[in-house]
Amino acid sequence: MNRRSFLRQMSGYALMAAGAMAGMTEVFAGEPSASGARAERGSDEPKQGEDMEKRSLGGLSVSAIGLGCLPMVGYYGGRYEKRDMIALIRRAYEKGVTFFDTAEVYGPHTSEEWVGEAVAPFREKIKIGTKFGFGVEEGQPTALNSRPEHIRRAVEGSLRRLRTDHIDLLYQHRVDPNVPMEDVAGVVKELMDEGKVLHWGLSEASARSIRRAHAVCPVSAVQSEYAIWWREPETKIFPTLQELGIGFVPYCPLGRGFLTGVIDENSRFKEGDRRWNLPQFQPETLRHNMPLVYLVQEWARRKGVSAAQFALIWMLSRKPWIAPIPGTTNATHLDDFLGAADVRLTPYEMEEFDAAYAKIDLMGHRADPFTESQIDK
Repeated sequence: MNRRSFLRQMSGYALMAAGAMAGMTEVFAGEPSASGARAERGSDEPKQGEDMEKRSLGGLSVSAIGLGCLPMVGYYGGRYEKRDMIALIRRAYEKGVTFFDTAEVYGPHTSEEWVGEAVAPFREKIKIGTKFGFGVEEGQPTALNSRPEHIRRAVEGSLRRLRTDHIDLLYQHRVDPNVPMEDVAGVVKELMDEGKVLHWGLSEASARSIRRAHAVCPVSAVQSEYAIWWREPETKIFPTLQELGIGFVPYCPLGRGFLTGVIDENSRFKEGDRRWNLPQFQPETLRHNMPLVYLVQEWARRKGVSAAQFALIWMLSRKPWIAPIPGTTNATHLDDFLGAADVRLTPYEMEEFDAAYAKIDLMGHRADPFTESQIDK
């Protein structure tokens, strides 16, 4: 299928989904509640002061926009203070976020520890997604490991760090080709029977793996990279997710910052920043892909929103079962992208955007060779 045919097909899917959303395609009625409802600084229990649309991920109810907690451990460079990141997580909750994403390998362990401490005062009011699948417990954090005994060790460690007796959404971080999916699903099903896991999901899994997993233990959500400039999931797994009633959790929905306009053709990245060796962030590729940034900025002005907000609005408008998890370490950026929760594109606007998008020639893959080797095909 060529690029134009692909986009015509996906625009059709978007129109059907939008029609089913019954009123979700226009700007939501009413303004966000005032910031005066936030807890006072220093309060032991932050109060959720703003409501946000809820979405269902295979029966798990979460805020339409979640918070990815990987950048807080220096994934894109920099070092961040624990107290500041805990304050940021609590700020997100105050503004309506009820879905927080982490993993044992983030740090490793640091992200889970910070999330656990941050959400402790309101643990029962939010949902935590975390992941197993790398050999963290064995001191091999870059090696895939989904052996049954490892899964159990990983889950016990996550429960301890998260200061909880259950994980709301447990993902297999990457499909392990050395362990049958049926075995993985079987162990997770046992953990669910024990009450330690409430829902489970897969990350970067193929449609075939999703079906194999779902046949043993119903999958609630699949996580994958997805953004305006990386739309592969639309053809690879969306039909399967829709058929089986599985939710979708996109990570890097802002294109690792590219779609926000803070990165341009002159941006350079050093080792220690995840983007330094990614094909999409090489100088020639950045220069080549700038027309997409200009298109996003044009539509952002048209809708009266920021570029970051538009990138999320576009995504939220496509399917009612998508709940993105943008990450940040900056309170101003957090406040900005959460503003996307109140706006949607009409079906006609989505079709018009896709028509303009189809005219842009994009360059560059999303992953380096090693990362790509661990993605299920």
